[in-house]
Amino acid sequence: MSRWEDTCSLQVERRMFPNSSNSGRTPFPPKQKQQQQQSDCFNKLLLNTPPTLLPHQQVADTRFNFQNEAALLGGNLATIPAVTQQPMPNGNGSPAHMSDAPIAFRGRKRPSDQSIPHDVKRQRLHSHRSETTVVNQAVPLPVEHRYSLPGSNQSPLFHAHSIPDLTGCVPPLRYTLFPDPIETPLPVAKDKLSQQVLELFQACQQQTCDLNRKELCRTELQREIQQIFPQSRLFLVGSSLNGFGTRSSDGDLCLVVKEEPVNQKTEARHILSLVQKLFSTKLSSYIERPQLIRAKVPIVKFRDKVSCVEFDLNVNNVVGIRNTFLLRTYAYIENRVRPLVLVVKKWASFHELNDASRGTLSSYTLVLMVLHYLQTLPEPILPSLQKNYPESFDPTMQLHLVHQAPCTIPPYLSKNGSSLGDLLIGFFKYYATEFDWSHQMISIREAKAIPRPDGIEWRNKFICVEEPFDRTNTARAVHEKHKFDIIRGEILKSWQVLRDKKDLNCILPLRMTVQKR
Repeated sequence: MSRWEDTCSLQVERRMFPNSSNSGRTPFPPKQKQQQQQSDCFNKLLLNTPPTLLPHQQVADTRFNFQNEAALLGGNLATIPAVTQQPMPNGNGSPAHMSDAPIAFRGRKRPSDQSIPHDVKRQRLHSHRSETTVVNQAVPLPVEHRYSLPGSNQSPLFHAHSIPDLTGCVPPLRYTLFPDPIETPLPVAKDKLSQQVLELFQACQQQTCDLNRKELCRTELQREIQQIFPQSRLFLVGSSLNGFGTRSSDGDLCLVVKEEPVNQKTEARHILSLVQKLFSTKLSSYIERPQLIRAKVPIVKFRDKVSCVEFDLNVNNVVGIRNTFLLRTYAYIENRVRPLVLVVKKWASFHELNDASRGTLSSYTLVLMVLHYLQTLPEPILPSLQKNYPESFDPTMQLHLVHQAPCTIPPYLSKNGSSLGDLLIGFFKYYATEFDWSHQMISIREAKAIPRPDGIEWRNKFICVEEPFDRTNTARAVHEKHKFDIIRGEILKSWQVLRDKKDLNCILPLRMTVQKR
């Protein structure tokens, strides 16, 4: 691996997988190492400029109230120091610095006037299958390994002249969430409909502070859960990290308790019952409404009172970690993808078509539908990443390596110059008039519509969307014909109206959508 790839890979891993290590250690280390491994991941969440850290004891002795948290959430949790950027200011205009000391959960309380508007839908990334993975569990790394990969020299990131040129590759997370010239610029809107799509995206896309709230909760929950399962690790997955998040997106968490597969009907439910008990007793002052949902992939659904974010927590459903990075790569290799996906998700939410728990489409399925459409155009806007880069998206790849893929994939240069408005109209037209729902299956793995398999999972299903790694049906929640008819009817109606009016307000009230973001 080249020096540039080392550095790019390290930046993604540090921010997206703060609870994993690339130091070459075995996963789930011996018990005598647990004290070191259970250190808070804030040991590695540094500011994007060399910080002036507060003394550990000074922070540890301070009650963690809402004002403390606000300062943290205003800061940049990016891991790798970058000498070219200025620190993000907090509320008082001064640079926000973060200590690497553990932050206790106790005392978290927010004044009633600090409520945050919240509008969420469950966004699942599940599969009923488990898979065997090797999860590297070392948290944190020893100082001598924190900024270098195995077999490499000390990281060049400390030297201005050695910062790698990331232009032309899928940007690491810390670059995608902050305004940065390295990030792929948004497309230019030359017509009214395209401008509406772009403005809605800019107003509703997930912000840095939204991600920081989720990451802070994940970090603290991991510390608490490790009191029950010392070798477990908690991963933030799904729309929060895959590039398609909105301001109202909930948080998806994957609790990895061991490297072996977990029986979702028995073992996973038992583990989640213990987690639910922890949330409803010891953590009840800041976690509310913990509910165990006994689905094919059981989850604990809960709300963090401080961040006002809804979370879904599963056990060892690691396919969600893999598809998070696959979708993240699709999100950033072409600059029209994210705006189009966000508008389709908002449209589905407005028409009450975006809730798998109510028999309609999950956000994950909606994303796959948009990606599939962009792959099947006469001049494709997206390729099949799994076909073009099989080694980067190998479903058997060890889990602690999957973060490397987005750093190695260059932008996709499409000859298709369609505007965002034209693509949105085309999306509805494709599913209203061209796609054969009765006989075809959506597959971004193949970059085309393929015949339905003969397996029992695909029989008598109204919508078939292939999960790109475990190849299950992500749209299996749509099991009632009248729900399917409603979905198809809204797609057809939206295509006809948008084709004639070319005004997004005709199918999605923009002002109300922005207010509910």
